[in-house]
Amino acid sequence: MPLSKLNKEQYRAATAPMGHNLIIASAGTGKTSTIVARIAHLLNSGIKANKILLLTFTNKAASEMIERLGRYFDSSTISQITAGTFHSVSNLLLKTLDKGVILKQPSELKTLLKSITDRRQFHRISDIKGYSGAYLYDIYSLFCNSCVNDESFVDWFSLNYPDQAEFAEIYDDILREFEETKANFNYADFNDLLIKMKNELKKGARIYFDEILVDEYQDTNSLQGSLIDAFNTKSLFCVGDFDQSIYAFNGANIGIIGSFKDRYLDSNIFSLNINYRSSAKILALANRVISNNPRLYPKSLEVERQGEFKPPILLTYDELFIQYSSVAQLILDSRYNKNDIAIIFRNNSSADGLEIALKELGISCKRKGGISFFESREIKALIDLVAILVNPRDIMAFIHILEYAKGVGNAHAKELFDIISSAGHGSIIKGLRNPDKNSVKLSTKKHNYQLGLFDDFSEFIPSNRFCDLGFDDEFMASPILNYSNLNQNGAIFLYELRNLILNLDKNSSSNEIINTIIKSKIYNIIVDILATKRATLKSGNIDNELKHNAMERIISKANVLLEISNRHNNIDNFYNFLTLGKSEMSQGEGVNLLTIHASKGLEFNLVFVVDLAQGRFPNSKLMSDIEEERRLFYVAVTRAKDELVLSYAKYDKIRKVEYQPSCFLVEAGMAKPSI
Repeated sequence: MPLSKLNKEQYRAATAPMGHNLIIASAGTGKTSTIVARIAHLLNSGIKANKILLLTFTNKAASEMIERLGRYFDSSTISQITAGTFHSVSNLLLKTLDKGVILKQPSELKTLLKSITDRRQFHRISDIKGYSGAYLYDIYSLFCNSCVNDESFVDWFSLNYPDQAEFAEIYDDILREFEETKANFNYADFNDLLIKMKNELKKGARIYFDEILVDEYQDTNSLQGSLIDAFNTKSLFCVGDFDQSIYAFNGANIGIIGSFKDRYLDSNIFSLNINYRSSAKILALANRVISNNPRLYPKSLEVERQGEFKPPILLTYDELFIQYSSVAQLILDSRYNKNDIAIIFRNNSSADGLEIALKELGISCKRKGGISFFESREIKALIDLVAILVNPRDIMAFIHILEYAKGVGNAHAKELFDIISSAGHGSIIKGLRNPDKNSVKLSTKKHNYQLGLFDDFSEFIPSNRFCDLGFDDEFMASPILNYSNLNQNGAIFLYELRNLILNLDKNSSSNEIINTIIKSKIYNIIVDILATKRATLKSGNIDNELKHNAMERIISKANVLLEISNRHNNIDNFYNFLTLGKSEMSQGEGVNLLTIHASKGLEFNLVFVVDLAQGRFPNSKLMSDIEEERRLFYVAVTRAKDELVLSYAKYDKIRKVEYQPSCFLVEAGMAKPSI
């Protein structure tokens, strides 16, 4: 049975008297085994399976626990346990009350709210632009998750969004109409499931569980906490770890686990302190750092694993890319299977250099918690511009680049390619540099495209419609400007593409070619389009500071490619490296490249935690407070089972920034404080 495999701490917790029990389950201490054993204990004690409720944060976690129970109990018993996420359980229980709803995705309800919001004319009362329906939906969702008392939306909104406070009552009225419309059609989103379930319970719904078990209790938000309270069960079994609360940005309220003993005066607090994952020296390092956070509940981790393990090491490098190359070399020489190795980072920018460094040594990797370097749009655009130089017949590279020309769709891009290619006798390069006007046939006749009459490219229109755009005489004479479907944006875009082509020499070094592309007007147009899109708020407004930051990140990515190009003199070889990188990095095997949030719950034999420099980790831009950043560090290092390697670089030559070691390295006793 599950209880026979428990240690003393786990057994005490799993067999605790029914009541309000909080189990502090530190990293690697067997929380899942304890929850499974608790349910087994309840069943063995005569509690009926249909009176047990298990709440988890993923359906996968619930399924795993039920599957484990299935090894010891027959399926007819296990199937009666109510288990799943807060939302799936609420949806199920509402149906049993004949209060079922039509569940709609947020995207669908945003459309509904937009239809209501768009009828309001904010400009008549203020010069300030009102929020879009989609953005208002997200704000309202945050309100529903964080405010569970009697605070009004108007008061909450005015406090949190003072620049829009004059519209607070209008938004409140819009949301009233939104709620009435949803009720009329019986629509609900995920928040509504919890709110409706809570309201039904408060009205006296005949639903009762002898015990409710909650996994990852530290991640509950205020709405989820209020739902647990509304069930009014006499027995709670909550399992979590305040030191692993890292989802404040997503609404998690650490105060819920922190106030457990104050809210339930009869509560019992248990601690699982025996760690089965990490070596003693790794755990000692984690404990030294996390002990600098306030201790909400006492705990002291002990190590179960015996044997000789390497102590954690700190590697210091003079420059960022030297760090990444060295880490890749260490992984290449490692005795561990590549799938058992993880590189964990706080910033996605760290993964870009690491991904390339691994690729250069032929090491496969899989990236979780961010977009692959090779799949980011700014790098794809750079590669496509290189592709046109390497292969002047590359129609797909040309079409991909023309996606950034406003008003030029794929069909028109194909026709533009045909015209330019024809003018260059099969070469885009020649067609842009020295077009042969006599090789292009443009007609003045109309075509019946339905009948397939496309003997010529398109209707002829004189190029003088572009005479005010400042093009030089040579480009004004190009037959491409006679294409009838070419608009001004497309003409400007092609002009800048041609200017780039004129400045490129295939015989130049890879570094010179990449540098020329990055500094070109056409790439800057692409950068501006991407940065603008990433800085456009859901309200429709463009945040200039966000745009500036987005542009910095894009250029930083491009400069990563520029730095790597130094190692490939021949542009053909470099292009092969880039294109192979795109396919090989997405195969799903090899070294794990993980953000800290994506690493939670996982474990690896060898773990690298990189870029532990002050300002990067803790992250001065992303952090809400130093305590959460310290919890992030704790989660990162406790993923390691056998070996832990910490590293940072003193200098980033791309950003031209010098770094000191992270305060967490100082707290760990691995580095001296900066003077």
